[in-house]
Formats: sequence, C-alpha cells, structure tokens
Amino acid sequence: MKILEKVLKHPLLIDKPPVLIDIGASENLNPKWKSFSKFSICIAFDADERDFSITSNENTHFKKLYKINRIVSANDSNVQNFYLTKSPYCSSSLKPDFLSLSNYCFCDKFEIVSEKKLSAVRIKNILKELNISYVDWFKADSQGTDLRLFLDLGEDIYKNVLVAELEPGIIDAYINEDKITDVLIKFNELKFWCSEFIVKGDVRMNHNLLNYLSKNEIVKKFFRLSLKMSPGWAELMFFNSFKENNSLRGYLLGWIFSVSQKQYGFALELVDKARKNFDDPISNELFLKTKSLINHQLLNKNLILQFLKSKF
Repeated sequence: MKILEKVLKHPLLIDKPPVLIDIGASENLNPKWKSFSKFSICIAFDADERDFSITSNENTHFKKLYKINRIVSANDSNVQNFYLTKSPYCSSSLKPDFLSLSNYCFCDKFEIVSEKKLSAVRIKNILKELNISYVDWFKADSQGTDLRLFLDLGEDIYKNVLVAELEPGIIDAYINEDKITDVLIKFNELKFWCSEFIVKGDVRMNHNLLNYLSKNEIVKKFFRLSLKMSPGWAELMFFNSFKENNSLRGYLLGWIFSVSQKQYGFALELVDKARKNFDDPISNELFLKTKSLINHQLLNKNLILQFLKSKF
C-alpha cells in the first residue's frame, strides 16, 4: 500500500522510527511487522541457542535489527536459571508445573532436557544502552513472564506502547507464571483494548492414560487430533486506546498498526482525532483512505451472506 509508505516517510517517523520488541523470537520474528519493518528498529531477544542464530545487526528487513541472546529478566540478577525442555518452544526461566501439566496430552513437551544458568538482561537497560527511550510494539512469548517483562519497561515507556502482544497461560503450565487473568485486569487498568484473543490448547487427558491407550507416537498424535481441545493459553493483542497518547506521531503510527491488522474502525477513529487536533494535510488523506477501505469491505460476499443470516 503506497499510502503506508508515505506515512512512514513522514518527518515525525523518520526522526523517531517505530521501535519493535520481540521476546522469545526463536522461530520467526513477528510476521505482522512485514508491511512496515524496513522503516523500523527491531530488538529481538531469545535465550535458547538451539533455535536462534546470532547474526550481525544489519538486516535488510529492518532499518536496524538487534539480536540479543540473553534471558530477559524483570530484576537485576545478571544470571538466571533456564530450563531447556524437550520442545524448544516450551523452554523458560520458570520451572514447568508437572503436576498440572500431567493432566494434558502435551505434557512431554515440557520435559526438562537440561538446566542452565544463563546471562540475563533487563529490557530497559538494553534500551538505555542503545539510546532508545520508547517502544511502539511489544511482543512477548517468554513462557510465563510476559506481563512482568512488559511492566518492567517502566511506566513512562509502557503507558505509551501502541500495541502489545502477549501469550499468557490459562492452565498452570509454569510455577509462578503470569496468568491470563493478571494480563486482562492490568491492561484494562491501563486503558488498552483487546483486538485479538486466540485460544490455544491441547487435549485434557492424563499423560499416563494416553500412554496406556498407546505408546506409538503416531497413534498418540491421532488421539490428540481427534479429541476435543481444552483451552491452555491464549494469544492476545492489545491496542493503546490513546487516552493519554495524543501526539500526531502516535496517531499516524497507530493508524499504520491498525490498518496492518485490518482494524479499520479504530484506524478511522485515530485519523479523525489527528485531523481535528493537528494541521497536517496527511490526516485528511488518511481519513479518506480509511473510509475507502471500510467501504471496500461492504463488497465482501461473505459479509452479505452473514448479514442475510443475522437476526435484526
């Protein structure tokens, strides 16, 4: 979208480019950033060396990319225990809660392969070292510590984050983890609104009973696919409601983030505020573009069928 690039080349965003944080980036850096990544600074953290290559800071997909192979901590300890699990994506600085996990088919993924003491850093110290004083999009998949890491940014930073993605637990997967209830209460308190709530999970069956039914891994996988899934965790996305962030830069970048996630209603709200509060012609252009995007949605045949089936 050409208009997206035009906004990203606005002087306010050239002087202060988007800053994106990805914690637990072992599989891939956030694909949701694709449309604006080359104009952004990305700081990626991951502690499991088995699935995260350390490369130079230069990267064609970002204006600047920093990859840091360290545990992210919410305290000043320079070293933390890290539990490497059978599945690299379950590794965490928190110990798995095997008593609770034994009631689910995916229990074996949390089996501890080894325990290490790894170097730990706080995000705000890294930001200070990089001379960065703000974060625009925060994404964490730290296996149990997402909320505390977000809050450890410090109030001056986290209250101005525009988008936050977290994956809190619903079940007790780790000892002393941040749970989904903690996240929902805190983000409601901070006046963020939830734009995405994707429930993930596994079959609620005692691990020993699953092994009793079959010891064949392929058969066990079929059991997991055929039986009803129970909620285990959720992928959440929150947008800042802009109760306090009233800068033109915030409105413009909020518009970019909203449009990238097809949140056209919120995008229209932001540019409407921008054109009323700031004398910048790009606000009117974005307002008209957003109206066009919304009108285009009306042509969706699935929407028409949904409308015909709906109750009035």
